[in-house]
Amino acid sequence: MSTTTHSEAARGAKQVIQLEDATVRLAGDSGDGMQLAGMQLTNTSALAGNDIATFPDFPAEIRAPRGTLAGVSGFQLHFASADIYTPGDRLNALVAMNPAALKTNLDDLEPNGILIVNEDAFDTKSLKLAHYENNPLESEGLGDRFRLIRVKMTKLTRDAVSELGLSVKESDRCRNFFAMGLLYWLYGRSMEPTLRFIDAKFGKMPDVAEANRRALKAGYHYGETTEAFVYTYTVDRAKLPRGTYNNVTGNQVLAWGLITAAKMSGKDLFLGSYPITPASDILHELSRYKHFGVRTFQAEDEIAAVCSAIGAAFGGSMAITTSSGPGICLKSEGMGLAMILELPMLVIDIQRGGPSTGLPTKTEQADLLQVMYGRNGESPLPVIAARSPADCFEVAQEAWRIATRFMVPVILLSDGYIANGSEPWRIPDVSELNKIAIEHPVGREGENGEPFLPYKRNERLSRPWALPGTPGLMHRIGGLEKQDVTGNVSYDPENHQHMVNVRAQKVANIAEDIPPQAVAGPENGDLLVLSWGGTYGACTAATQRCRAEGLSVAHAHLRYLNPFPRNLEKILRSYKTVLIPELNMGQLRSMIRSKYLVDAKGLNKVQGKPFSVVEVMEKIRELAA
Repeated sequence: MSTTTHSEAARGAKQVIQLEDATVRLAGDSGDGMQLAGMQLTNTSALAGNDIATFPDFPAEIRAPRGTLAGVSGFQLHFASADIYTPGDRLNALVAMNPAALKTNLDDLEPNGILIVNEDAFDTKSLKLAHYENNPLESEGLGDRFRLIRVKMTKLTRDAVSELGLSVKESDRCRNFFAMGLLYWLYGRSMEPTLRFIDAKFGKMPDVAEANRRALKAGYHYGETTEAFVYTYTVDRAKLPRGTYNNVTGNQVLAWGLITAAKMSGKDLFLGSYPITPASDILHELSRYKHFGVRTFQAEDEIAAVCSAIGAAFGGSMAITTSSGPGICLKSEGMGLAMILELPMLVIDIQRGGPSTGLPTKTEQADLLQVMYGRNGESPLPVIAARSPADCFEVAQEAWRIATRFMVPVILLSDGYIANGSEPWRIPDVSELNKIAIEHPVGREGENGEPFLPYKRNERLSRPWALPGTPGLMHRIGGLEKQDVTGNVSYDPENHQHMVNVRAQKVANIAEDIPPQAVAGPENGDLLVLSWGGTYGACTAATQRCRAEGLSVAHAHLRYLNPFPRNLEKILRSYKTVLIPELNMGQLRSMIRSKYLVDAKGLNKVQGKPFSVVEVMEKIRELAA
């Protein structure tokens, strides 16, 4: 929705259109700096007060062959004056830096959308690499379908930095700043935050810093002076709750949530991790905070990583290990060991497209059954999932609260879409944070020689967290089955049955310690959309729009996947039909059907891309009809 106003402001006295929201994507070669440009546009929009949601999309290869379809890197930003939940479905504007970027992204641009292309890149070699027989700028009628803006971006960038003595290659690296400046002008963004970024980032390389400044301003002033644009656009500030906000990615704020959980429980944080996409950023971020008592260990492999975390948990630290699906496979025996030892620790799985190496830079939700059942023996573990980048902060603390309260490893699920995406996050006041109470048994010297009972349980069936070196608390440790209460090794069949039952019941008891499931929309009716993880935004927006159309549809989004909230069955039976959208082939649907005997329907996709709002709406309309 938009309204048209007239402005005599610095944007060339062109007609200014007021927008409620805009969705923009920059796409180019993986060496063109699209991610950097996208993040700067994101930060600038956040500072302008917009609500934002982003979707970075980059190739798996470290440097795919230049100009190829496989090497295209993109960054999508949705910014708005109202609450938004997704990075947007259809693009209002696309910046294509080469033919490959045009070919792989053009289908997402809305009819009559703004198409800005670097026409200097459409040479014979680049067209061939993108599998174009002819130049699409000349032969495919793009000017009839879209508002095509052809910019000699390479030449203009070189001209802008020509006095600095840079090589051609160094000059061409500034093209992303030219494109950025043009978008800043088009959408009324200030250049000041990015100019400050340039000073901070390239301050030790004055020629590079000056080149980027000149390219940014050249792009901005090109927009002012060219006759190619009839309109410019503006998006007002969003009415967000009062507070101080930061623009955060999921992995970044997840790391901050882990540090907060450690501080609120009085523990030092230990991370044992092996680098893997898309989880590595958690290791990178946590390694910056040694002054907060954080210790990071980059292990030689996934097994060493999880075992180091088990050792840290036994020693009394807040212990964490991070990975993605392939690494979780390797950690599975260690996770079973942590489960039978009944030690609190966090196993964080940032899901990606699989199986095997699969699509390492793309998103998927296909690890749910793996983390539920992918260990030998009867070894249930709690599973919770983040729904958005900002939600990662709370989920990290909740996972640690459950782990310490029930003396059990907790699996925290995120995914590539959440991990790399960004949104505004309101920085909480310290007084708003909840303490995480932890008690350790004290020494037992002089207590009539009574032995310490490491598996004597409280009302939650949790055993004591005894710290090594504490006088009188010596006990056995290891992966063999424990005798009830004493913790001695036991091969007794009845004891094994009992211990399996107790460990399972302990996890089941968590359902009494978590909030009941909330529902948005009618309490009963025709259709319930049940979602989990990164599908939250698309499902929220889709159900809201469908209710506005008069459909009887509600939405419940699960944070707790094992155990389920205690009122979930009642909710499921309050609707005629249940729809479960998932970026897998139906894993939560399988769990819901087997546990509650509800004939849930599925909307499933494994394309490495999140759901669009329209996809979910179409399925809702189909089922509602």
